[in-house]
Amino acid sequence: MPAKAKSPKSSRPHMPGYGLPKGTKGLLPWKWAEQRLQRSRQYWISTTRRDGAPHTMVIWGLWLDGRFYFSTGTESRKARNLASNPHCVICNDNAAEAVILEGVAKIQAIDPAFRKRFNQLYEKKYKFDMAEFSDPIYAVTPSVAFGMYEKKFQGTATRWKF
Repeated sequence: MPAKAKSPKSSRPHMPGYGLPKGTKGLLPWKWAEQRLQRSRQYWISTTRRDGAPHTMVIWGLWLDGRFYFSTGTESRKARNLASNPHCVICNDNAAEAVILEGVAKIQAIDPAFRKRFNQLYEKKYKFDMAEFSDPIYAVTPSVAFGMYEKKFQGTATRWKF
């Protein structure tokens, strides 16, 4: 099983013209982002085609142990894009409390115990049994993340670096 990722360092995102305050007062805690990643039912994934064109699709997945896990067919557009460029963006399903992860997706050579855990949590969340599926499980390890809380946007806009 992969080791849990370290907690990231928080700061203000660089957003000229948006009137964000200086300093760290009001930054969102990483726990805020993790709660939204865990609660989200659908997620958005953005990948890049070989010709540089973007591709965005809705997916199901799990935020687990500091990484985002999802499965997709080996011939899907997502899988083909990730095979040539593993960089991607993952977003939760609530834009009013947005969490945006930028990272790298890698196919996991997962031990049977982790696959069983993934399948159980996936079935509990989605009421969909993955036990018979052999498609790869991807893990997205974030390098940077953003938190945008619409109700208090200027004071709480946060960037986390891993």
